[in-house]
Amino acid sequence: MPKPIELYYWPTPNGWKVTIFLEEAGVPYDVKYVNIGKGEQFEPDFLAISPNNRMPAIVDPDGPGGEPISVFESGAILQYLGRKTQLFYPAGERARVEVEEWLMWQMGGLGPMLGQNHHFRNYAPEKIPYAIDRYVNEADRLYGVLDKRLEGRDFVAGDYSIADMAIVSWTRGYERQGIDIAKFANVKRWLDTVLARPAVQRAMAVGEEKRTNLADDKEAQKVLFGQRAR
Repeated sequence: MPKPIELYYWPTPNGWKVTIFLEEAGVPYDVKYVNIGKGEQFEPDFLAISPNNRMPAIVDPDGPGGEPISVFESGAILQYLGRKTQLFYPAGERARVEVEEWLMWQMGGLGPMLGQNHHFRNYAPEKIPYAIDRYVNEADRLYGVLDKRLEGRDFVAGDYSIADMAIVSWTRGYERQGIDIAKFANVKRWLDTVLARPAVQRAMAVGEEKRTNLADDKEAQKVLFGQRAR
């Protein structure tokens, strides 16, 4: 049996991306919890793996040439695991580019914009109407882009892929983002399909008992929202 992958993780949308892949692929893994509300992402041992002090990150003891390799950034992890297992990441260049386009769309647009949406709607101590409108409107636009993409398609880019895994991790929280999902019937259909997958359900349950209500945890907010260069 291969040695399990070490997954440095906390139950958040970016963390779920990787547990979804590992559960779908049946890859053995050991979870190393990184409590981001307590600042564990700044510990030297973790920074040696993830210099951007963000989880998730992985260490694969059976990396290229049989030597260990660490990978940080959720999109890079998905691509690495897809290449390693030859699952959920097509080998053909045209199909691979299509998957990568939507993975990068999530990484560069959907995730950051929904993250700002969450912050100003749910966590900011001062409710700033301009900021809330800005990010709710942008979230609505992005859901519209996704809805058009899913018209006549079961999944985002051909077969079920790492692009779907990345996107579903963020869009499952549409209610907290101020999104009326009834406007986006294709997204709703796709969400229902992906979230019904047993592996996705198992993946999103990993560490669920450790989640707290960040809106009420002022000490965690200080750690997460006051970061500067160290």
